[in-house]
Amino acid sequence: GVVPDSTMSRLVQQGAMVPVLPGTWLRADLVAIPGWRAAAACAWRPDAVVTGDAAAALTFWSERSVPVVEVACRTEIRRPGFRFVRRSIPGDLMRWQGATCLTAPALTAIDLAPITDGESIDTVLRSKTVRIKDLHAALEATRYRRGNRDRRRLLLDSRAEPWSVAERIAHRLLRTAGIEGWRANRPIVLRRQLFYLDIAFGAIRLVIEIDGRAFHSGPDVFESDRVRQNALTTDGWTVLRFTYR
Repeated sequence: GVVPDSTMSRLVQQGAMVPVLPGTWLRADLVAIPGWRAAAACAWRPDAVVTGDAAAALTFWSERSVPVVEVACRTEIRRPGFRFVRRSIPGDLMRWQGATCLTAPALTAIDLAPITDGESIDTVLRSKTVRIKDLHAALEATRYRRGNRDRRRLLLDSRAEPWSVAERIAHRLLRTAGIEGWRANRPIVLRRQLFYLDIAFGAIRLVIEIDGRAFHSGPDVFESDRVRQNALTTDGWTVLRFTYR
């Protein structure tokens, strides 16, 4: 809303409001929240599209740290806490959250792929918000960007839709060794429960499970892993477990 200059000056002096961009303020308790900083950028610049870490945190990767809010717009501008970059985003790769314009999850994941070694791709696929073909379409729609060779390589590594960096490495090792006959994240119903096998060789009933600490150290997962392994073993599957290391 519109606030008289005298009132805003008093609020700033009291520490209740903080100027974050020219003519744009946030309540002091909201300044550190990425979603509000992103909204401030879009309020200040009508052509702003929030990208990178902030776009990921606001859509498919809530745990992603956002040290700086990256914004695509018509001109490059320097502002503390923000990075405004001259860049044009295709209209069909934009999404709105209220008054905040963001890159769509597919493009956000592709953007972040080189600096996350593909983890952004794994995370967005695990979130079920996009499919592999959406990622390929986003890359094709921005085909002339610098760094696309690395993005394309990481996307190629994602053809089997890994759900973690460790799974991505395992898939790469299998392909490099010329080992075939496997399927990633294969669904199977045992004891009336649906399980997803990390890497399954169906013809020989062999399962490779990739155990990362982030997903397998919680008490519920610890219990379900044992139920899962017992169900697979009694159904005639051989289970081999590997860590990231």
